Amino acid sequence: MSTMNLTVHVWRQKDARSPGKMVPYKVSGVSEHASFLEMLDVLNEQLIDKGEEPIAFDHDCREGICGMCSLMIDGRPHGGQAGTTTCQLHMRKFKNGDEIYVEPWRAAAFPVLRDLCVDRTAFEKVQQAGGFVTANVGSAPDANSVPIAKEAADRAFEAAACIGCGACVAACPNGSAMLYVAAKLTHLHMLPQGQPERLHRAQAMVNAMDAAGFGNCSNHYECEAACPKDISRDTIALMNRDFTKGTFAHRPRDTKGDGAG
Repeated sequence: MSTMNLTVHVWRQKDARSPGKMVPYKVSGVSEHASFLEMLDVLNEQLIDKGEEPIAFDHDCREGICGMCSLMIDGRPHGGQAGTTTCQLHMRKFKNGDEIYVEPWRAAAFPVLRDLCVDRTAFEKVQQAGGFVTANVGSAPDANSVPIAKEAADRAFEAAACIGCGACVAACPNGSAMLYVAAKLTHLHMLPQGQPERLHRAQAMVNAMDAAGFGNCSNHYECEAACPKDISRDTIALMNRDFTKGTFAHRPRDTKGDGAG
C-alpha cells in the first residue's frame, strides 16, 4: 500500500472572537486509500503525540449524507471534484509531497467558531421559516393513494438530495444561499402536499434568507458547480417565480380605485 508525506496548511482560530491564521503542518504515512477526513485524523494523532492542540473540524456520517464535512480545500469547496463531499474525497487524488490548503467556509452568514468549524445556524433559521408542511399526520397512507406525475416526483427527489452543507454559499462570490433555499422549496413545491402554502412558504424562506445575512445571486452559478449533490440552478428559477407570484398575491388590495394600495 502506497503512503505519502504532505504539507497541510490549516486555518487555526481559537474561537469566534480571536484572529486566525494559516499554519503549516507536516503529516506523514498517509495512505492513498484514506479519505481526506482520515488524513486529518492522522494529522491530529500526530499533533496529540507531540502535545499540540488538535485541529477542530466538523464531521459525522462520513458517507456523503450529513453535510457536516464543510471544508475549503485548495480554494474549492469539498476539494472541487464533481458530486463529491469532503469525506468522499480520497488522498489518491493528491501526490506525495503536495502542499494542501484547508480553510473553513468563507461567508458572512457562516461565522467561524473554531479552526475549520463554522456556525450554520442561518440555514436552520431559513428552514424553520417555512421548510415544512402543516398537514395533519396519522398512519402511513396507502401506496399510490396520492397520484404524483413521474416528472414532478423526479424533480422533487433530485432537490431533496440537498444535504445543507453550505458549499453553494462558500463558492458564491456574494455568499448567496439561493441554491440551498431553492432546493428546499422545490422539494416541497413539486409535491401535492406542498401546494396549499406554496407562495407563503417561498416568501417566508426567501425573507429569512435575506434576514440571515446571505448575499444576492448574481448568476455566477458557482453554486451549481460546487454542489456535491448536483442540485440544478433551475431550482432557483422556480423559486424566483414562486416568490414573485407570492409578492403579487399578497399585495394590499386597491380599495380606492386610484391605484393606491
